[in-house]
Order: sequence, then C-alpha cells, then structure tokens
Amino acid sequence: MMFKENAGLYAVEMESRQGEDVMYVNYLPAAIVPSIADRMEDMARVIDLIVENSNVARVVFVQQRNYNYPFEQVAMLGEIASIYKYLVRQEAILSPGKQALFSVIPEAGQEIATLVGMLKYDPVACYMTLNKRIKEIRSIMEQSSSRSVFLVYVRVLEKLQGLLESTKLIKLALGLNYRGGREVYRGIFRPDILPNFSFTRLVSQLPENSELIDQYELTNGMETMTVTILKKKYDTKHFYHVMPPEYQLSEEQHMLVNLARNVLAEHRPQAEEFTDPDKTRQVFYNVARDLVSELATGKGIILTYKDLDKLARILVRHTIGFGLIEILLLDSKLQDIVLNAPIAQNPIFVRHEKYEECTTNIIPSFEDADSWAAKLRLQSGRPLDEANPVLDTDLSFGKVRARVAAIKEPLSPNGLAYAIRRHRESPWTLPLFVSYKMLSPFAAGLLSFLIDGSRTLLVAGTRSSGKTSLLGALLLEIMPRYRVIIVEDTLELPADTLRKLGYNILRMKVRSALVSGSTEIEAADGIRTSLRLGDSALIVGEVRSAEAKALYEAMRVGALANVVAGTIHGDSPYGVFDRVVNDLGVEATSFKATDLILVANPVKSADGLHSERRVISLTEVRKHWQKDPLEEHGFVDLLRYNVETDQLEATPELMNGDSEIIKSIAGNVKGWAGNWDAVYDNILLRAKIKEETVETAKRLNKPSLLEAEFTTASNNVFHLISDTVRKEHGLPKSEFVFPEWKKWMLENLGNY
Repeated sequence: MMFKENAGLYAVEMESRQGEDVMYVNYLPAAIVPSIADRMEDMARVIDLIVENSNVARVVFVQQRNYNYPFEQVAMLGEIASIYKYLVRQEAILSPGKQALFSVIPEAGQEIATLVGMLKYDPVACYMTLNKRIKEIRSIMEQSSSRSVFLVYVRVLEKLQGLLESTKLIKLALGLNYRGGREVYRGIFRPDILPNFSFTRLVSQLPENSELIDQYELTNGMETMTVTILKKKYDTKHFYHVMPPEYQLSEEQHMLVNLARNVLAEHRPQAEEFTDPDKTRQVFYNVARDLVSELATGKGIILTYKDLDKLARILVRHTIGFGLIEILLLDSKLQDIVLNAPIAQNPIFVRHEKYEECTTNIIPSFEDADSWAAKLRLQSGRPLDEANPVLDTDLSFGKVRARVAAIKEPLSPNGLAYAIRRHRESPWTLPLFVSYKMLSPFAAGLLSFLIDGSRTLLVAGTRSSGKTSLLGALLLEIMPRYRVIIVEDTLELPADTLRKLGYNILRMKVRSALVSGSTEIEAADGIRTSLRLGDSALIVGEVRSAEAKALYEAMRVGALANVVAGTIHGDSPYGVFDRVVNDLGVEATSFKATDLILVANPVKSADGLHSERRVISLTEVRKHWQKDPLEEHGFVDLLRYNVETDQLEATPELMNGDSEIIKSIAGNVKGWAGNWDAVYDNILLRAKIKEETVETAKRLNKPSLLEAEFTTASNNVFHLISDTVRKEHGLPKSEFVFPEWKKWMLENLGNY
C-alpha cells in the first residue's frame, strides 16, 4: 500500500480482497517507530479504528518498513473494541443518565470515565485496576449505611470486570505474570516487519514449544541465509523457517533499496527480454549495483562490496524476479512449493527431500501473487484469465529450473494458487537413483542395455513419483553421437545441460493440452514434425492428450532404429494401457508398439508419515494378444519391486531368458543372437559399472561421480572400451571390459 504524498499522518486506507479486510495506517510522516505493544497511543488508535471497522482482519502500519499485525493479534484488540463499543454506545455508560445512578459517590463519574479510557490505552491495567477497586468498594460497603448505592456501582464495575475476564488478551496477560507497565504486551503484539517493497509477510519468530531438528545455510552470490527446521509436538509436519537478507537490512540500506526500486520500477519488461532470462537478470543486476552505489555516495553512506552485491540481488528479486519464491527455489533440498488460495491467508507449504511436508514462515500477498502471474504470462506467452484459468510453464534463473502451474478464477474460486516443482540443478542419473535406492544396480544395467537397444518405452507413475527425472536419467544413456529430439509443452527435461555435455539435442516446445488460443502448435503436430527432421531418438515430455496417437505413429513408422520414450500417468502396466486406449483413443493394436513400461510410485511407511520413491516394475509388452494384454498375458514383468527387501528384483522370466524384447535386441547383434549368456553378461557388466560408480563415490566421499558429467564420460568410455575388446575377443566380455573401465575411472578421479 502506497499512500499519496499529501496523505496525512494516521490516514487510513481499507483494502478488501477475497474475504480479508486489511487496514493500512499511514505512519510515513511520523518520527517514531509505531508499535501497539510499546505505545499506548497506537493501541488506542487501532481500537478506535476497529470500533468503526469491525471486520478488520489485519492492521498494517506503513512506514519505511511495514508493520503487519496478523488476524490473531487484531482479533484480541477486536474483543476490547467490542467491549468499548458496548459500554459507550449501547450501555451509554458515560451518559448523564447513567452517571446519576451513583451520583452520591463523588469520584464515581470520573473513575468510570478513566476506566473506559484506560480500556483502549491499557486494557490489562484497566482490568487490574478494576479488581483492586472492586475489593476496596466492597470493603467500604460493609461499613456504610448507604449499602444499596454502593451495590449499584460495584455491579457496574463487576460487569466490566466480567467482560474483560472473558477476552483472550486478559487470559494471556494473566498467564504471563503481569507486573505492570507495557512489558506484557511485547509478548503478545509482535508484528511481522516487512520491507515496504514487498507485501509478502515473513513470520520472523520461531514457533513456541518447538524442537530444533536441523539448520543449514543457503548462498546466492555473496548472500547467505539460514534455514532452520523445527518440529512442534503433536504436529505431523515440520516447520521450515528462513530469514532472507531483505528482512534484515539496516535503515540506511532499506532506504537505498527503496530509492533504487522506485527508479527500476519505471522499466516495463518486454516479452523479448525473457528469451534469455539469465542475460536480462545480469543486466538488471549490473544496473542495480551501479544505481545503489551512486545513491549511497550521494547520501554519504558507506557500503562494502558484499553490501552492494546483496542489495543488487534483492533489487533484482523484487523487480523482474519472483520475490521470496526465489529464496525457496535456491534451496536444492526442496522438491515442491505450494501456494494455496486465498493466497494471503495461508503460509507457503514445501516438500523437503529429507523432512517431507513442511509449513514455512512465509505468507504471500495478493499483490505479489498478481505480479508473479503477470510475469509468467509475459515470459511464457500463454494466457491466464477466466477463459484460460490454468497456466503451465517453466521458471529458471541461474542454475535453478522449476515447473510452475498456476490456477485462478473460476477454477479456483478463492483466487490465484500456485504449485511449483523444483528440478534438480544437475540431471538425475542412473547411479544417483541407485544411491537413493530407487533402482537396483542390476535394474540400472538392464535399462542401459535396453536404451542402447533402441526400444520404445513409457515411464509411468503417479504424481510426484519421479517420472520426468527417470526419463532425464535415461536420456544420459543414449550415446551423444545420436541426435535426440525432445518435444515438451512445459520445459522440464535437462536439454540445456545435455547440450553442454556434448549431446546433439533439438528441443521443441508445443501447446499445453490445457491451453486454448495460443500461437504454439499442437503437441501432435510437433511429434509428426519431428519425424521429418531426420534420423533421431524421440523423447516426449509427457503424454497427456491427443498427441498419444501421433506418438504411436512415431513408434510404428519412424522410430524402429531409435529410442522413443515418454512419460505418462499410470500406476501399473494395465493402468497405462487403459489410459492410452480408453482415455486417449489409441487403437488397442497400436499399443503393441510399446516395448516396455517402467513404473515408478511412492512407497509409504506403515505409519503413513513417510514415503520413498521407488521403481516398482519394468514390464515388456508382448505382441501376440488381440484385445486385452492383461487377460491374454501380454504383460511380462522383467523386474518387480519386493517390498520386504526394498529392492527391485529380476523375475524368473528374465533370469530364464524369457524376454522377447531382449532376444529381439540380441538378434541384431553379431555374437549375441541365440547366445543368452553373452547378453546377460553384458547386462551384468553395465550393472557392475553402475554399482562400482556408486560405491566409489561413497567410499571416497566424491558425490560428483554420480552426476551427469561423469556418467556421460563413463558411458562413452564404456562403449569405446567395449569396441576395442570386441575387436580383440569377438565379444565385449565383462572380464576384459570392466578392469579397463575401472582403470580409466581411477586414473581420472581428479577430473570430476
């Protein structure tokens, strides 16, 4: 809320949005810091304002910083305001008629007026004074002949006493061992202190009666901020507390940021600036840094190099960036960020890789939510309005990549809401999944073999099961010498990272199935176009709608020599069949073009509080069935998850060599056709390499060996060594390949 320049001291503005009435009080001209706890004038002023505006949910004192008093605190003052309004207006306790009832007591009229005034300035002192005065008057009554006169007066005081006793404020104050003065209010009225360039609130205090579980630091340039994880008794969720630098600025730094932001706010970003967001942010950072430096010099304020960096990054976040959302996205341990509607009445919730579901100390604002929506529309070129109340897009800055889903009215009757999925900064790899027990080493080796065999594959699972991450890891198993075309409606797969690793990647962005009226082409047209772009592996980010038919066209006519893979929602092979055939309209016989279905699902603990992501099956699709692959035994599991051992295990069919897909791959390789032992030896060789990578990374505390750079180099060397061994021995036998690969790894550990 920005007051006009001519707005007077204590001017009031009311804002009502989605059932929440917020009162802003202008303290900009004031020379003091406003405080309900410390200043009786401020408390009385708020109670007077609530008397006239009883629906107020929050009160914000607007100054160089904004002092936000949340609903729980305002509600306590609302109870006092209700008592004051009842006494003065309904009971008319200060009227001559009421005063006449106890006029024989000389001090009664003035005493009542003092107590009613004290009710607004210091309600706790008012209550204590009432208690003392009631005892005194009852003592006088026992010795007086005019007992009835005193009885009328004492009942008036006892009525006020009873009203106050029922309020939450008095109950809390009594529990805090009140000893006089305003100290008691400091434990009750604690505002969220916000920089006035951000409307998002931050609860700075740690929750009471909570246990410290963990603490770690986030860094961004020269910025450092601390994340604290706490656990409240009887709460199934953890509490995620972060204190960003913008909420810890000195008065001088705050003033500089405000001045600089007013200058930068004049810039209206154009859509073309979002074609290279990193470059745009760097330009803004440089401009912000120079601007802050000039302003500091002009004001005679000394800033260190670190201060300049911090203030420039804050300015970028709160001008062209996404505010405190970016702070959360800096935390690589977070997987999901959720903002529920009505957005200003709910804290942000996050999913932590270690502590799972957490409540944060960040409460977003309507203003910031609207600003983020406008930026997402601009950078994506997609609508978000009543006709198109859903927006799916991606968000990136620096090394951070995320998928954003936004919804608004009428789909979300309470206004804007967001769900943000943070992608890993570096792509997932099969060794990484092995280290997290999502895959077994043998499963990783088998998947590597099947990708090399150019099969068609669907990665299925429920929401948040890791489908896209798995598909990204499988991309790394494609040899960089082959061209890969990626078709996505929201950019999630790590194409840019793969390109930097030397992969031959072409990315295509198509229209979301949830969007109409966009200039983007349909996903089905994008897939068909990919078939005209030359010999390539085809990767479809997610199969959602009519593009399924085009994907199966690609599987049948354009991809027999290359990998074709995509993700799809489904919790089992038959669930995938049902979705593809019955929901998406693909002919049942066309579904036979699917060679393999890889299913990942969360596996929950017995207490229901924890879950782990696991691959639960790898199934091949046989080709002999006619109508229903389940009834006609068209699904054969090659790998199946054993919940007791928490392992993905080979099935008897695979161990006995009863896999038509693997036989088909082997049939095209000299030396493997009809030689199951040689084929199985190659799968075990790949598994052994993945396992050795994981064990070496753990033994040497070198997690970089699990990342994409080493995985790509390892796969390349594996193929080169295999080629050399094949020429010498007729087959790439593991007894010769593995020692050479291990020798290469040990010699090159220092490079990764």
